[in-house]
Amino acid sequence: MKSLQIAASGMAAQQMRVEVISNNIANMSTTAYRPRTAEFSDLMYQQYLTPGTITSQVGTVVPSGIQLGSGVRPTTVSMDLTQGTLRETQAELDIAIDGNGFLEVTLPSGEPAFTRDGKLSRSPDGEIVTSDGFPLADGIVIPEDARRISISRDGEVVAYFDNETEGQAIGSISLVRFVNEKGLEAMGDNMFRETEASGPANRLIPGTEGMGFLRQGYIEDSAVDVVKEIADLIEAQRGYELNSKVITASDEMLSVTTRLR
Repeated sequence: MKSLQIAASGMAAQQMRVEVISNNIANMSTTAYRPRTAEFSDLMYQQYLTPGTITSQVGTVVPSGIQLGSGVRPTTVSMDLTQGTLRETQAELDIAIDGNGFLEVTLPSGEPAFTRDGKLSRSPDGEIVTSDGFPLADGIVIPEDARRISISRDGEVVAYFDNETEGQAIGSISLVRFVNEKGLEAMGDNMFRETEASGPANRLIPGTEGMGFLRQGYIEDSAVDVVKEIADLIEAQRGYELNSKVITASDEMLSVTTRLR
């Protein structure tokens, strides 16, 4: 009885969907988190009677045939590209990307990684680093005697010193983008890695060629819509229960068959 296997694939699919939803809800307060969505497709069909088959000598054609499916399978867990709300923090080194783009950071291995988490800090050496201590790939170092830092919309970083009215440019923050952002590999810690599917990183000045602007003193909140996630969770739970009832019904039908004499 194929219904057992079909229903089992349905339960596995809804279980994966719940896992994705639970991860979204768990990250409802994670800076710059973008929710994921589980997507599915039907499995191969067994053709008992192919549509269009001629069934008589006079050329009668079967209009729809008999095609029995074999269940469902996950195809992808895709990332929603919706931007989260920008929240003001007034912190000097907090920056939010208003629009497209990622910040590029350098991992201890020397490998590049990409993030939209603009919760930046100053290292003991004066470098601008992420909350995990990874420096920006732009290599900006804040002078020890700088009393204030200004970051413009197009990424220029200016340091201000005591007894000086004019600021001194110490570097600029660039942004990168990808042809297919959904093809990035999530690494955790709000980081992504470039893949063949994402295409190469294209470094640009903020505000040019469709890139977003930088906003100093802001961070991007999580883009998770809690109301939507709860609605999807209820739907997935009902789907899981319905598939389990199919298994129960199929098992009872098999029990009736085994009792025949």
